[in-house]
Amino acid sequence: MPRRSPKSSATTPKIPQGGKWERRAADRPDEILDAALAVFVANGFDAARMDDIAREAGVSKGAIYLYFDSKVAVLKALIAREVAPIARQAEAVALAGTHEPVHTLRQLGSIVSQRLLETRSFAVPRIVLSVASRFPEIADYYREDVVDRGRGAIRALVRAGIEQGTFRPVDPEAAVRAVVGPILFIALYSHVLGGQPPTSLKQAIDDHLDLVLRALQGETP
Repeated sequence: MPRRSPKSSATTPKIPQGGKWERRAADRPDEILDAALAVFVANGFDAARMDDIAREAGVSKGAIYLYFDSKVAVLKALIAREVAPIARQAEAVALAGTHEPVHTLRQLGSIVSQRLLETRSFAVPRIVLSVASRFPEIADYYREDVVDRGRGAIRALVRAGIEQGTFRPVDPEAAVRAVVGPILFIALYSHVLGGQPPTSLKQAIDDHLDLVLRALQGETP
């Protein structure tokens, strides 16, 4: 009777595909960014250390450097994750709605007011405002990827409204400032200065847009 070959006691372990370890590695950058946001809000960007972020995330400092080479890189990643998608959404809505500029501007107002109701959504802009003068690369990144997109979306709607005769002839840049300035003030007043507008944030933005749209649709002097 033939003898069976003995089984080897050393087997090559298989790396799980799609299992919890793979998912864990994919989730790690987001976990680090969540921790960084908490630390930046609590300590301020300047005082925050990579060690603090690592402790909050439950990882080693070396693990953070596998994904982000500096605090500036971490903040840029937070901008890309938390704020830039809002600007891209506004841009897409505006480009798709140039045939109805009044309705689309109100729609953009709803998007912004919904985001401003979330304290987390304004946390990153608040951090950026606090460090922009000392970190011009962050200011440039935020302006190009967030502010310029949002301004461009509103500018496109104003120009479309003028071409269609829906809006009276105005300087599109002045119209952009008229739309954005008070909304920015509402956000700063609520989330930075701790003030409470006389109405809800949504109602305050709706009232502001109503005034601007009435002005844009007024008769030419």
